[in-house]
Amino acid sequence: MTVLIVKNCAREGPGTLGEILRSSCIEYRIVEIEHDEEVPDPTEHEALIVMGGPASANDTTKAMQQEIVAIEQAVRADMPYLGICLGMQALVKACGGRVIRNSIKEVGWKDLQGKGFTLELTPTGKKDAIFKGLEATLPIFHLHGETVKLTDDMQLLATGKHCRNQVVKVGDNAYGFQGHLELTTAMLDKWLAEDDDLKLLSAEEIKSDHSALREEYENNSKKVFTNFLRTAGIM
Repeated sequence: MTVLIVKNCAREGPGTLGEILRSSCIEYRIVEIEHDEEVPDPTEHEALIVMGGPASANDTTKAMQQEIVAIEQAVRADMPYLGICLGMQALVKACGGRVIRNSIKEVGWKDLQGKGFTLELTPTGKKDAIFKGLEATLPIFHLHGETVKLTDDMQLLATGKHCRNQVVKVGDNAYGFQGHLELTTAMLDKWLAEDDDLKLLSAEEIKSDHSALREEYENNSKKVFTNFLRTAGIM
């Protein structure tokens, strides 16, 4: 069996997560729904991972509809699930929550006041296996304008200053991260060249921030992804 990775956008691939999968000799399959590839039955795989993208989980496109259905199937089957950005919002939408506009767009490493974006673990988050070995405050890269409203049975694992619902958990095995942990230097260069929101910011400043945070950020991302794969029984 393989890990199924759904890409919503060509430039938003698995990044450091893909590096871990390859170095651990874990087989994975990438489906690019932007190129009209069909999402297969997720229960035929060991885990489902859905990446980010500029679309909205509220879209009524065929691609988003089949993505939502696949997430519903995975959660009903109690499969390990990991959603990044749009993949987090789609998880909440698929499980009965709502996706709404956030009060501000969170873009890059810092807010408009120059303060770095961070994840602040909740008491529940500090006890969750996905954050094993990590500090209670983690730097995060953002690229989103929407947020989510949770149902009563969803767990909030981390919060943010400008967007409260940053990391959520549904059931025992489904996780969603609003921010990006998978970013590599090569991916950042591509995003800066192609993403409309990032084009409005200083590319040199974003690269400088990335350089300053890179070691801590990548160590954190690898721990989170490794923890997820271990809790999923894949590593």
